[in-house]
Amino acid sequence: MMNDFITAIPKGLAAFTATNLDDILILILFFSQVNGIFRRRHIVSGQYLGFAALVFASLPSFFGTVLFPRPWIGLLGLVPIAIGVNRLLNSGEEETEEELSEQSETSWVTNFLSPQTYSVAAVTFANGGDNIGIYVPLFASATWESLLAILAVFFSMVGVWCYAAYCLTCLPGVAQTLTRYGNQLVPFVLLGLGVLILIDSHTLEDRGLAVLALVISCMGLIHLLRLAKATSSKALLEKIPALYPSVKADEN
Repeated sequence: MMNDFITAIPKGLAAFTATNLDDILILILFFSQVNGIFRRRHIVSGQYLGFAALVFASLPSFFGTVLFPRPWIGLLGLVPIAIGVNRLLNSGEEETEEELSEQSETSWVTNFLSPQTYSVAAVTFANGGDNIGIYVPLFASATWESLLAILAVFFSMVGVWCYAAYCLTCLPGVAQTLTRYGNQLVPFVLLGLGVLILIDSHTLEDRGLAVLALVISCMGLIHLLRLAKATSSKALLEKIPALYPSVKADEN
């Protein structure tokens, strides 16, 4: 039993590193976007939440079943695409929201349940097709002792990954580059990530799933365009008193 526990540790380290090398790049980009409304705690909580969902989706293999076929998992590639499009459409509103957000502090529980946390978790889970593909056979061949060791290694390494990504963003050269180009780069990275997930999971090779992905994309785009239009109209109405102070004076 103890031998299974010990031998599972390097196995867990190898599996985590092999499946999460690309995640550290995404984490670096996330940490470069930290501001008044998007905090480091959102990134760490979201990374843990998304990774826990990947582990949960892979665990049924330990009991001899598989939860989802990989092409269906590939549909999650639409999540980073939606987030990327939303950032492109609402890039001008981030500064105003940041100024408003800095006026109040929220608890850890509130931050864990925030949309920012779920956005990071969604990207982490959507980028985990390879993770599930490797974790399923890994868990299927594990004993209870080795499974506990692997899970302990996995969740410890999530914290190491987050810390390493944060330290990289603190390097002067990396920090200056990401500060200058990060806001413009992140939406396109998310769009590319979503497309790669769809292709790598062979989702688009299934006609039914390809049509479903197209329908979901169109519905999501329409929704995001409506939100962007409503947000821009609200911002314009709020600016009118400042642009025409005489109007406000007449009303008084």
